[in-house]
Amino acid sequence: MVDVVSDYPGDWSAHMALIELREVSYTYPTIESPALKDINLTVDEGEFVAIIGANEAGKSTLCYTLSGFVPHFFRGELQGEVKIGGINLKESSLSEWVLNVGLVFQNPFNQISGSKFTVFEEIAFGLENLGIPRQEMTSRVEEAMSRTGIGDLADRSPYSLSGGQQQKVALTSILVMEPKVMVLDEPTSQLDPIGTREVFGVIKGMSQRGITIIMAEHKIEWVAEFADRVIVISEGMISNQGTPQEVLISPDLPGQGIGLSRYTLVAHQARQEGLWSQDRPLPVTLDQAYSGFSGFPDAN
Repeated sequence: MVDVVSDYPGDWSAHMALIELREVSYTYPTIESPALKDINLTVDEGEFVAIIGANEAGKSTLCYTLSGFVPHFFRGELQGEVKIGGINLKESSLSEWVLNVGLVFQNPFNQISGSKFTVFEEIAFGLENLGIPRQEMTSRVEEAMSRTGIGDLADRSPYSLSGGQQQKVALTSILVMEPKVMVLDEPTSQLDPIGTREVFGVIKGMSQRGITIIMAEHKIEWVAEFADRVIVISEGMISNQGTPQEVLISPDLPGQGIGLSRYTLVAHQARQEGLWSQDRPLPVTLDQAYSGFSGFPDAN
């Protein structure tokens, strides 16, 4: 069993957390080997947690578990306890669970309903299904669009947008539902650097407004810049967790199929050549790398 919660020196479980996973294991139907094994995890309200790992390490399955699709949609065998806000997943229906937890997929195209002609109508779709009064619905949609910076897209067709814009619409469609937790499964995998930065900025803004963010992501440089905590998943288990600075310089990452950031790699090479102090931590962001190298005469 891997109990990272109690092993982590910061003791993430020292107080009441919004999300609690205890001894969680999950096996998909018709598959013998579990996709998740003995997961223990707590997450605070408003925390931005990034999940990293190799392909098929269990990142998406953990996202599906947190969003309730495991076990209510995918079925299979779920062991242990999953709670959000004190509510137990096994004692809730999927329709009840998704009122507090929103899921954003890799491909925003798959999240567009296809039944609405404008972005405004698309974002209002979930509220319509709940029977929210029109005046309140309009107000909530306008506020959500303002928060994500897509007010100018209100009258556009969702299918006329760029990938980054579509992902913002998907995020806004979840935000307007006012969830406590937003779970994102590699939401920038199909976006260019500009779209990636825009989407990360929106997600960070949601976190700063109190929404708890759980995001599976493989773009290490962006994780390093925006996440509060990083969790490493390997073979269905949590193998490490901590701040981006603590986790993302670990020499164990490549062996788990996770690449180090370009800034860490460059500084590591510089350290071997005597150009980076042995006492200075390796960088994980561009700003840290620039700060570390700026003292050298040839840096400019």
